[in-house]
Amino acid sequence: MNILITGASGFIGHQLVRALESKHQLSLLSRHPARAREKLGSQHQYLASLDSLSSLDEFDAVINLAGEPIAGKRWSIEQKQLICDSRWNITARLSELIALSQTPPWVLISASAIGRYGQQGPIPIDESYFDDPQSTPSGDIEFTQTVCHKWESSALNAKSDNTRVCIIAIGLVLGLSGGALPKMLPAFKLGLGGPIASGEQGMSWIHQQDLISLFVYLLEHGECSGVYNATSPNPVSNKEFSTSLGSALSRPAIIPMPSFVLNLALGEMAELLTQGQYVKPKRALDAGFTFQYPRLNDAFTEIFTAK
Repeated sequence: MNILITGASGFIGHQLVRALESKHQLSLLSRHPARAREKLGSQHQYLASLDSLSSLDEFDAVINLAGEPIAGKRWSIEQKQLICDSRWNITARLSELIALSQTPPWVLISASAIGRYGQQGPIPIDESYFDDPQSTPSGDIEFTQTVCHKWESSALNAKSDNTRVCIIAIGLVLGLSGGALPKMLPAFKLGLGGPIASGEQGMSWIHQQDLISLFVYLLEHGECSGVYNATSPNPVSNKEFSTSLGSALSRPAIIPMPSFVLNLALGEMAELLTQGQYVKPKRALDAGFTFQYPRLNDAFTEIFTAK
């Protein structure tokens, strides 16, 4: 297949390229093609923007990972707009190009996030949450919900008899080359880690290898469409997560981080740490996908012992 991947040089993107490059022809969209070529190899085609394309006729599949990191910087008005625009604009353009294609890609796999569900407390939820019309956000909703719902809506505009659309709602991705885990490690390695706020908020996580495998699974299984939660079947509380991480590093994890400290340091973005959800991957499991690392302790063992 000829596959177009946006956000290919990011934390998830570069791993997905490695997983697909031996079997498929890849065209990679990056704001910095020369830098991406140096990182990912000269065997791929590189695009700096979608402006040069009038359709996506030459592609069999599109995987959309583009987006400013949501936890990269404090949420100023300008940063919020960048987070939104970097997701909404490119996704809308991909759907537009698919609509303009005579022989459109047969699948669009577009990233989203479990922020789509908002704060949910201790009750586990899955993709069926939005089957209830009363669950549809309205009025004053959380920023992450606003981001995700327009992001997903733009992707779903590409759906037709010729193009199926899969949306992957990604949880906390565990790996050492990016994401949140490397930012947590310094404090935990010093024995200064511990639960955040109440410690009862849910942390819906996924090992990086399982996330990449889910992308590939949805790419290869033509019967799959709609939203899939990319989270382990076993979400944990923040307290459990901290204890498990401390144990994996042979360090105590008992020093709490009060919510007011995070609120002062991070502002509104502190909600990503002080609030949470217990998200289950029901549709992935129902589709026959198997998680290689369903348990947190096993995920940490692999991550910290991998060579």
